[in-house]
Amino acid sequence: MSQKTVLMIGGYGNFGKRIVESLVDLPNTTILIAGRNKNKAQRLIEQLQSRSRANLKAIELDINKPDLESCLKELSPDIVIHTSRPFQGQDYRVPEVCINVGAHYVDLADDRRFVCDIKKLDDQARKNNVLIVSGASSVPGLSSTVLDYYHDHLFRIEDIDIAIVPGNKAERGAATVKGILSYTGHPFSVFQNGQWQKVYGWMDARKVDFGGIVGKRWLANVDLPDLELFPERYSVEKSVQFQAGLELPFLHLSMVAMAFLSKIKLVKNWAPLTKLIIKTSDLFSSFGTDDGCMQVKIFGHDYEGKRNKIKWTLYAPNGVGPYIPTLSTIIITKKLLSGELGTDHKTTGAFPCQGFYTLKEFEPYADQFGLTMKEEFEVY
Repeated sequence: MSQKTVLMIGGYGNFGKRIVESLVDLPNTTILIAGRNKNKAQRLIEQLQSRSRANLKAIELDINKPDLESCLKELSPDIVIHTSRPFQGQDYRVPEVCINVGAHYVDLADDRRFVCDIKKLDDQARKNNVLIVSGASSVPGLSSTVLDYYHDHLFRIEDIDIAIVPGNKAERGAATVKGILSYTGHPFSVFQNGQWQKVYGWMDARKVDFGGIVGKRWLANVDLPDLELFPERYSVEKSVQFQAGLELPFLHLSMVAMAFLSKIKLVKNWAPLTKLIIKTSDLFSSFGTDDGCMQVKIFGHDYEGKRNKIKWTLYAPNGVGPYIPTLSTIIITKKLLSGELGTDHKTTGAFPCQGFYTLKEFEPYADQFGLTMKEEFEVY
């Protein structure tokens, strides 16, 4: 097998380091751990070097500098993985540079516009024979994989209800928090009651019992690509809902109150206060658990006309939740490196991350990290 090069942008960050950890067992591979702080990249290499079969190198790289394309031409990567969040407000400079230098591109974006509009790069990507995949994360990467698996069980899908609830002690990055704060209390469109309607970020609070190690948690609205992609992809008749929540009720409800202040325009945008908000929430880091979960509920009718409820839950114990957003990228990267993306996948072009791997391919990674999947069927 010829030597392959993977460039990890943000490779020592909250999600980047986890991806690197999962790729170091690959032989004939050079992993370039890149970011603005080369010393941080080197420290990660020192931690992983003893068990790495891949060749690890630290690279100083700033994606905002004008020499980005010339830097990538010199590095000549086969695949670029972009983990530098938040993607809210980012343009397509990085994937466009990847297209220009002939490198495949995968990112962990969860910003609705960034992921859904990546298709505008499709013609460029096809001309340069590269694959551009956006949203190779929990959403829409894993969520669509789950929906694809259960879609064949149903003749018609009426409602989709997705939720993510991390544990309070689980590690969370500042960029992720900033992305959430950017739309807290701001309006966005969702498909409800068969039509597009407006809701507000981190509002419409409700409590749901997730069972297992998680129990009851509060939820509120989050603005994610699934809300726009899934109604058409799965021919949903009534609604697609996506919510998330904080484990500690008073922190969650404080966010709801913050959303209300933005809704009535007393606070324009909470994102500039990200550091202060994280510092405040860290005062309560000793409370709660490091257990979280992701849940997908599908309501519809089977081929016999009976109404079905399908519930898939992924439990993440002992602080392993932050690995979940990385798994779509890890699976796709390994498939690209091995040439396993077969004829049933589009291997050139620009796409949101949907249909690039199966739930069966996900299962070994779930086992590796101690994640537990549970499915429940109800016919009535």
